[in-house]
Amino acid sequence: MEVFVKIAQLLLSLSILVILHEAGHFMFAKLFKTRVEKFYLFFDPWFSLLKFKKGETQYGIGWIPLGGYVKISGMIDESMDKEQMKKPAEPWEFRSKPSWQRLIIMLGGVMVNFLLAIVIYIMVLFVWGEEYLPTENVKYGILVDSVGVEMGLRNGDKIISVDNQEVENFSQIIPDILLNERKTIQVKRDGRLMEVRIPEKSIPLLIKGKGRIDVRTPFSPLIVAGFIKESPAKNAGLQTGDEILGLNNEIYKYYDQFKKKLDENIGEEVSLQIKRNSNNLEIPVVVNSQGMIGIRRDIKDIIEFRRIEYGFFESIPAGIAKGVKTLQDYLKQIKLIFSKDTKAYESLGGFITIGSIFPGVWDWYSFWNLTAFLSIILAIMNVLPIPALDGGHVMFLLYEVITGRKPGDKFMEYAQMTGMIIILALLLFANGNDIIRWLNK
Repeated sequence: MEVFVKIAQLLLSLSILVILHEAGHFMFAKLFKTRVEKFYLFFDPWFSLLKFKKGETQYGIGWIPLGGYVKISGMIDESMDKEQMKKPAEPWEFRSKPSWQRLIIMLGGVMVNFLLAIVIYIMVLFVWGEEYLPTENVKYGILVDSVGVEMGLRNGDKIISVDNQEVENFSQIIPDILLNERKTIQVKRDGRLMEVRIPEKSIPLLIKGKGRIDVRTPFSPLIVAGFIKESPAKNAGLQTGDEILGLNNEIYKYYDQFKKKLDENIGEEVSLQIKRNSNNLEIPVVVNSQGMIGIRRDIKDIIEFRRIEYGFFESIPAGIAKGVKTLQDYLKQIKLIFSKDTKAYESLGGFITIGSIFPGVWDWYSFWNLTAFLSIILAIMNVLPIPALDGGHVMFLLYEVITGRKPGDKFMEYAQMTGMIIILALLLFANGNDIIRWLNK
């Protein structure tokens, strides 16, 4: 069921983004009296799922959910309509319009996507506000894996700053290290301030998600807030609201010590000491193959999160700032992808990766945040100077504006075909990475 929920959210999100992106091209084309022959959600080779004609434009839904398009008269695009281009230019065709109008038409989709992201962020902040964990509130220190240990960090370290700059939001520490090329982390360990240098060899591992800097939490009180699917603890009789006091008559100071004990007993039966209402119970539970007993814990009862509420007018500058920062951060991520040292290209993902970022249950807060993020990604990807993308057309139009010379139709045909081959190769590479990662699980 979770897979279907993720797919449904992905398809709805992409449909909204594609329709509005193409509407940006459509709107400016109509503004400059340029004929739009087709407006499609998804691609429609050979047949359409739905189509109808209104005025001079055919609207429809294709059967390949990889995007969408508007077919503008007198323009070499993915339709590769060469016959039309052999005829004399008509005044309502794209090629007859001044270069500045053609430039705006091509940038229309990108502009709409970025503005859409801003509007979504404004409304999300207004409706839900913003909640995050301040780094200064991680009072029990951090929890790291083997990559973190190789970096020089230790369980219980309290992060003070990164390159001597405070990171307000704890969840932004690793992104800050990667995107801003940080070199050092300042920590407090056993009451002493220390500086940890970030090894270059750790960066590719952090990009792949193998480096973990989590919040360390105390063991007690460990209240069962819920259960995962196929939970050994629930099957054994634990209930929501139960407090776990110990394991095999041992008590722990920190939750990671309890988790380590579970890892040591994979596939074995352990005895949990439980407090239910005023009664103490002992319940045997078999630890599953992941070293888990299948309980959920709400750390908000232990760690103090910060919540910011926004009035409508307050949410506007905050939403704009969030959109601009997301744009800047994603541009930095693209820079990482093209760096051979970081090997970030190995983490490039396709539709499986995109779909996996949506939650397994329908959550409108997450849906709209992710849609805004994908809208910015779509804007940036489309403005890349690759023929067949909006950015490729913009590149040639800028050349025309600067030189006063228009690229020939034959050149544009070959450029369009080259761009489509590049895009297809990128799609195969990204989705191939997804398949390889899935097979290696």
